Amino acid sequence: MKLKIFTTLAIFVFASCAPQITEEIEAPSPAALPDFVTTSYAQQNRPDITGLTGAVSAGHPLAAQTGLRILQEGGNATDAIIAMAGVLAVVRPHMNGIGGDAFGIFYDGESKEVTALNASGRAGSLATPEFFTAVGVERIPGSGPLSVSVPGAVAGWVDAHERFGSMDFAYLLKPAIEYARDGFAVSTRLAMDFEEQGGNLNQDGSNLYLPNGAAPPVGSLLINEKLANSLEVVANEGKEGFYQGPIGKQLAAYITELDGHLRENDFSNHTSTWVDAVRGNYLDHTMLVMPPNTQGITQLALMEMSKLHPVQSMGHNSTEYLHTLIELKKLAFADRNRWVADMDMADVPVDALLDADYLSERAELVDPSQAAIEIEPGFGDEIFSASDKDRDDSGDTVYITAIDQWGNAVSWIQSNFAGFGSGLLESETGILLHNRGALFSLETGHPNEVAPGKRPYHTLSPMMALYPNGDFAFALGTPGGDSQTQSLLQIVHNMLLFDMTPQQAIEAPRFRSSGGLNVAIENRVNADVLAGLSTLGHDLNLIDGWTATFGGAQMIHRNPDTGVITAAADPRREAYSLAY
Repeated sequence: MKLKIFTTLAIFVFASCAPQITEEIEAPSPAALPDFVTTSYAQQNRPDITGLTGAVSAGHPLAAQTGLRILQEGGNATDAIIAMAGVLAVVRPHMNGIGGDAFGIFYDGESKEVTALNASGRAGSLATPEFFTAVGVERIPGSGPLSVSVPGAVAGWVDAHERFGSMDFAYLLKPAIEYARDGFAVSTRLAMDFEEQGGNLNQDGSNLYLPNGAAPPVGSLLINEKLANSLEVVANEGKEGFYQGPIGKQLAAYITELDGHLRENDFSNHTSTWVDAVRGNYLDHTMLVMPPNTQGITQLALMEMSKLHPVQSMGHNSTEYLHTLIELKKLAFADRNRWVADMDMADVPVDALLDADYLSERAELVDPSQAAIEIEPGFGDEIFSASDKDRDDSGDTVYITAIDQWGNAVSWIQSNFAGFGSGLLESETGILLHNRGALFSLETGHPNEVAPGKRPYHTLSPMMALYPNGDFAFALGTPGGDSQTQSLLQIVHNMLLFDMTPQQAIEAPRFRSSGGLNVAIENRVNADVLAGLSTLGHDLNLIDGWTATFGGAQMIHRNPDTGVITAAADPRREAYSLAY
């Protein structure tokens, strides 16, 4: 996969930051290594956000404010999630919305039961391999009508509310409707994102998000009245108003006109699916992830393989430590790329992929002296080509989490996939359609081969952890496409192995391994470590500043002894946490 590197420097000023220091590092002999410039950093920039009653963490301050208010008004965690999800659909329109997908993991504070919801959409009834052959494509485009699958997020909101919500559904969407109709202030980060990611927008999308060929001025109001109207339909009519009503009909007609594969019946027949979270044991916690069609099992595979290596004694972000995690990622991703798909329509051997003996054997393949250029999957009668593996899998996504006064907690993620998704803004509804369908394969026999009614492989990977007695421990997630599982493993290690607070664990410098030897890594990593990684063969892309290259993680953690809730949010994006 080709790594998307953000070259724009996002500057964050924190009162608590130590002065910035840079030093030039000479390449060690005898290897001819590039010089690295690294930056010292404060152990923690943002403060710990703590409370005893409830907490929220969201990808935008307006969403976090909304979620906290819902909790303080007596709403539960699911209520807060829906309200925050609605606001984020408005204030981070390039990353998520009612034209995208969602997944959630729910913890019941009384019963300690865990439930998961797959709110991703499916391919259209015309989406056969022959359909794509007939239109002359060898792989599904990353934008445009061929990349659009049915949006699942709205059904997810409604289904989550029907099962766990307590407040009036229309009331929960009221803040989102108001922000869409009355406008909200464009931030510096949002303007930068629009400029960087708006190249694939259609004319209607450009008129709204890049008027006169540029992002709206910082501080100006961004208004989308048509989206407000669509949200009102959802608020008042629920799923029926979106999928069976005028919205679904309009979106289907729009895609039909553009020669895509979605039709009216694809919208009207859509359903979410309640599923069992997949469990794994790691560092005295039960780790919970979504089953395929997501890459959740890749998260558990990474953790299981980490058990074979003394990662704690290697030291935090040492050369040996980072090299080991990078190489384990390659092993886990080889199996992911070979197998992960919609389990309802493909044979995905989850038990075999997570078998402890198998993963122990895989973990032994790590060469401590050399970075591997390419890794093959551990098993499979047919090894598929790499034709789809160089797609930009950076991912534009929002993650939200909440815990309420009754101990209920939710880990939720929703996304358009790429920045501005498919690039298609439907003018009558104000809805920007996602491009999750771009992740289908056209390789004959691949588990993720496109088919009518099939869900595509998904990078979205919300996570939750429980203590041994079944009590809630933490919820964690991040945007970032294929970097999600990599970032989450690093953050879990930071907290559980290296005794960092949730905020410190998120702020600590991270890497992101992409295809082959390519590794993006933050320049706050020690320069000697960077030189050591180069010696081992890693091709490093040194990233300056706090950028979205490495996602934007958020977490809520509950101390089992004191009951103190700590919420954390990543300064790499506009994420904020609040607690009370």
